[in-house]
Amino acid sequence: MSDTARAMLSSSLKTALSGRELLDCPVLNKGNAFDRRERDLFGLHGLLPASVATLAEQADLARARLAALPDNFARHIALREIQDRNETLFYAIIDEALEAWLPIIYTPAIGRACREFSHIWTRPRGLFLSYADHRGRIAEILANPQFDGVRVIVASDGGSILGIGDQGANGMGIPIGKLSLYTACGGLDPARALPVLLDVGTDNETLLADPEYIGWRHARVRGAEYDAFIAEFVQAVNTRWPNIALHWEDLSGADALRILRRYRDGMCTYNDDIQGTAGVTAGALLAAIRAGGAPLDAQKIVIFGAGGAGCGIADLLAQMMVAGGMTAQEASRRFFMVDINGLVREGMPGVTEGQQPFAQPADVALDWRVDDAANITLAEVMAHVQPTMLIGTSGQGGAFTREIVAPMAQQAARPIIFALSNPTANIEATPADLLAWTQGRAIIGTGGPFAPVEYAGRMRPVDQINNSYVFPGVGLAVVAGGITRMTDGMFLAAAHALAALSPAAKAADPTTAPLLPPVSELRLVATAVARAVIAQGQKEGVAPQAAAHDVESALRDAVWTARYRPYEKA
Repeated sequence: MSDTARAMLSSSLKTALSGRELLDCPVLNKGNAFDRRERDLFGLHGLLPASVATLAEQADLARARLAALPDNFARHIALREIQDRNETLFYAIIDEALEAWLPIIYTPAIGRACREFSHIWTRPRGLFLSYADHRGRIAEILANPQFDGVRVIVASDGGSILGIGDQGANGMGIPIGKLSLYTACGGLDPARALPVLLDVGTDNETLLADPEYIGWRHARVRGAEYDAFIAEFVQAVNTRWPNIALHWEDLSGADALRILRRYRDGMCTYNDDIQGTAGVTAGALLAAIRAGGAPLDAQKIVIFGAGGAGCGIADLLAQMMVAGGMTAQEASRRFFMVDINGLVREGMPGVTEGQQPFAQPADVALDWRVDDAANITLAEVMAHVQPTMLIGTSGQGGAFTREIVAPMAQQAARPIIFALSNPTANIEATPADLLAWTQGRAIIGTGGPFAPVEYAGRMRPVDQINNSYVFPGVGLAVVAGGITRMTDGMFLAAAHALAALSPAAKAADPTTAPLLPPVSELRLVATAVARAVIAQGQKEGVAPQAAAHDVESALRDAVWTARYRPYEKA
């Protein structure tokens, strides 16, 4: 292990690094908080100003400077620059009020940063692996000793970024941002995190013509060549770190599901867009049921947007129904998926592998009154199915109209509507409209952040059904529990752990309480999720057996906090 890796991971923080090297390492740098002893020890005199500050003083000053900036996007850029210099300071700033900082460090600000400020993603510890330059060399690059301590990788090819599509190498902001949430929400040591952008080109003509574009200027590689590049990366990761968590993010829909299914049984890997979204949605549904929604065995669910996220949600919810006593066929028939070609049915052209289990019978709409039997619209599905739950993963802003939503309120005491597309400009309907169209009876969740909504003289909370309720705990489970594979059972366990923390389930009046815990409690949520995931892993034989007190000790030891440690010379 290199001196850098030892310094990052050792509790004593003894290091042979020079003062200049400490200043250049974001996870070790303290800026002017190096004390006089450390300045003598590491030859830092002359490299720092005379004043010596504490972390608290640095954080207070930084927050004041950030508050003076004109908007949250400017704050996002400034915070990224702080993170590139001093990760401990970065997390100390946001730990004070995580709920306020979360939309600044990730969505919605990060999407704009991917489009407009690509140069900020060229940070020293993030890896750009280019198809043009690095085929056949990935194992060599990953062998660098500075990566010895890595335990969690977030990898993307920039193919499907939030609501803005193909961003090529500019998509590096997503792995960096996700790993920031692993630390802020789950306590992952930043020294154990590695963001990776697999640069396979881009079909975004605007980027290809932009002189400031940082990536490979080539059309996006697809097919067998793409799969071979991914295979080389996965093999190199699995060989280098047999105990790694490999998290996939923002791959295009067809690639995402194919890659997940190809590699999930051979290593500890998962796709957050598919499984993380499904896990938090399942947890929120369980909480909604406790808050007055229809029981699980009475649910009829319409999903608008049958890509990776929609199919992942349907798959996990169906497994939850089977665990509750349904047959697999009974469960699959409870889902009505609507995509670009309308209601997904058996025998339709273009039905994907992920949609196939939930394709309704070809004659399901034989007695329905529809305008075009070949393309049955969302409104027609809603009118005839009369669902108890409506989920939006379409990315189509305003797709849920009064005509579509109103029928739910006629037959469901508390219709459940989760409009999950983000950023907020892409949401299928606003919480205020959804409440108005359902006479205030809807249980609402959104993909992006919304302030509480006033209805009938009362403020109603709006839950953000955000993956940060699940994936930080999954990462913590891998680090603390020795997980070797991620299974669907683990994501179901995460969902149940999340639902058990629901304020609505414990409130005298659940309509006034949120479904999910506040963002300020995400560290507690991550620990609960990790505990449940480890226990499930032990049941399934993909985590080593350990006594409960040993698991608790490992969880405590795995959680990193933003504080400066004293350094000693090795």
